[in-house]
Amino acid sequence: MIKQNMEKYAELLVKNGVNIQKNQTLLVNAPIEAADFVRMVAEKAYLNGAKHVHVDYRDDKLSLVKYMNAPFEAFSEALQWKADGFAKMAEEGAAVLSITGADPDIFKNVDPKRIAEANKANSKALEKFRRYMMNSDIAWCVAAVPNDAWAKKVFPELNEEQAMEKLWENIFKATRADLDNPVKAWEEHTSHLTERVNYLNEKQFKHLHFKSEKTDLKVELPQNHIWAGGGEDTTKGVYFIANMPTEEVFTLPLKTGVNGHVSSTLPLNYAGNLIDDFVLHFKDGKIVDYSAEKGYDTLKELIETDEGSHYLGEVALVPYDSPVSNTGIIFFNTLFDENASCHLALGSAYPKNLKGGEKLSKEELNEKGANTSLTHVDFMVGSPEMNIFAVTHEGEEIQLFKDGNWAF
Repeated sequence: MIKQNMEKYAELLVKNGVNIQKNQTLLVNAPIEAADFVRMVAEKAYLNGAKHVHVDYRDDKLSLVKYMNAPFEAFSEALQWKADGFAKMAEEGAAVLSITGADPDIFKNVDPKRIAEANKANSKALEKFRRYMMNSDIAWCVAAVPNDAWAKKVFPELNEEQAMEKLWENIFKATRADLDNPVKAWEEHTSHLTERVNYLNEKQFKHLHFKSEKTDLKVELPQNHIWAGGGEDTTKGVYFIANMPTEEVFTLPLKTGVNGHVSSTLPLNYAGNLIDDFVLHFKDGKIVDYSAEKGYDTLKELIETDEGSHYLGEVALVPYDSPVSNTGIIFFNTLFDENASCHLALGSAYPKNLKGGEKLSKEELNEKGANTSLTHVDFMVGSPEMNIFAVTHEGEEIQLFKDGNWAF
């Protein structure tokens, strides 16, 4: 059954995720442990019209060797030739499938400053490539494939084989790949998300107020903000789904319009380290204080990435009652955990969430209240106790979420 569902999952990512086009190039980024699944994806891509499938594998165990032994200055140098190659493929219209799946604790003994230095250098090198995705100039999709270490982290009570099988089952459930017709199921699901998006865009709320036992945060929205969710069109009109799974509708906050405090509700796996039970305090959009029960140093390095990483770039609404949340599992993987919970993102906003934003420079985006940064990291804030109120420009208050779920 797992092999059969893997085939359906691969087909889903190719057809619904990146929506591969005839004679198009597909770039796949994946952990080396996912090689068998990547071969399935490549076959599906070619059968659906792809001209080339280029694969870039990463080996976290090899990265660990470097982190523990290389001189510090090595981490300020990125492989610019590789980043330029990615940008060239994107410029020529390639689709991009990024596969996650890592040991959440693999870098727990690495100096966070080394990881931060490497992330900063890589982000700078990949800035042009990532802009193609942030602007939706190309189709892209993020999905996941389990490995032994990740599976054991999620299911420590099981042996490796059982844990892998269990994690695969829950990935299939969360992505609807276990259904008879996943492609049709996703069409229906994205249609429902579009209804939410249309309502929110019509209302053009002035601000949102997140309120729970541990959170009291007001998030102002900029003029001409755009909500998105489910799938979307590239600038060339190709429909794609950027995340599988996805249960969110999202937009950008006004950079200087965030005030109050917010508490995380699920662990954040960032750069091979877990950050948990953290609280961020905002004034006029900027983080002015923060704390964490676990991973404080990693959180500090994340926030200190650049000036923009002190601000929010995304606000996303996700019902607590969803296929991901209903698994009852903490995945220790942001792709899944963010779709079990309302979340926010530190760092860059998506230009597409602002009317005409794709055509604006960094300076113009900042002038209109859209944050820019080298990073974009989601963290989870939703809970069964979360209530969210929206206020119109006329002062009318509408409850969007009640006890963790949509109120309408």
